[in-house]
Amino acid sequence: MLVIAAAGCSRQPAGPGKAVGPQIIDVETAAATIQPLGVEIEAVGTARANESVEVTSKASNTVTAIRFEEGDRVRKGAILVELNGDEARAALAEAEAALAESQNNFKRSRDLYAQQALSVSQLDLIESTLKANQARVDVAKARLADTIIRASFDGKTGFRRVSLGSLVSPGTVITTLDDTSVIKLDFTVAETYLYALEKGLPVTAATAGLPGREFKGKVSQIDSRVDPVSRSIAVRAELPNPKGDLRPGMFMTVKLQGEVAPALLVPENAIVPEQGHTFVFVVENGEATRRAVKLGKRRPGVVEVVDGLKEHERVVVEGTQNLRDGGPVREQGAPAEQQKASS
Repeated sequence: MLVIAAAGCSRQPAGPGKAVGPQIIDVETAAATIQPLGVEIEAVGTARANESVEVTSKASNTVTAIRFEEGDRVRKGAILVELNGDEARAALAEAEAALAESQNNFKRSRDLYAQQALSVSQLDLIESTLKANQARVDVAKARLADTIIRASFDGKTGFRRVSLGSLVSPGTVITTLDDTSVIKLDFTVAETYLYALEKGLPVTAATAGLPGREFKGKVSQIDSRVDPVSRSIAVRAELPNPKGDLRPGMFMTVKLQGEVAPALLVPENAIVPEQGHTFVFVVENGEATRRAVKLGKRRPGVVEVVDGLKEHERVVVEGTQNLRDGGPVREQGAPAEQQKASS
């Protein structure tokens, strides 16, 4: 009797007048099961303050008073720095005096116009002068207000970069002001996950600077464009930060959990790609049938099948490289009756 053996396969014994049977391939299988599946996305990003400004002066001037301490929490409108306002106050007094004179002149002119002792054009000229002087007063008040630098929002001050008597120019940074009650976390996600992104999606973030802690938040914005170079899209999440533990500039890792829904899952090893299509080998009655499938979401180790397969059908996960459509197989670890049916 002649016996032909091959790794992972076997033939029926051949005798006189008996043809050699087809190879039986030993395979490992797994059942397609329905399980809850939600897309999990991991990314890295940078923490940013909810609001952040560099406090500067609008004009060249000398610092006469500093009203904050480094690291202070200040309220909107609080005075941070005072600049020399002598020149601005003098200009305002001059403008107010000219305005008062114009107002008196205009009152007299209206009386004269009522007595027809003044022409319309003369009255219009006097009124224009009055309006011009009013505008000069407004400008002088604005320049005087610019000598008082206030906090534009509730926040925390940074390092003080000027001293009393310092001459500051437009653009000179006096200090920084950050609102960190909420941290904006900016990160990018591959465009392949675009279908899973939406506002309000829960996120969990962590940073090496605060080990063992997690910060919860939600997606607040999704960019309107995909980067054509990296094929990724920018996403912003907001993390409540009432204690100020998180600081702008921190490097953070972030995880997003998409909506969880039932899905038909099979091991990734069961998927056989071929010429742009995907297949699985389904084992039925000791035979492996190749079947085209359509895939959906993924998570490590498993993939969703959205079309072409039913729950509880068994697919080959080990041994697909030796299979052909309709070929006999023997499932490793299968019940005795299945072994008998495969032989």
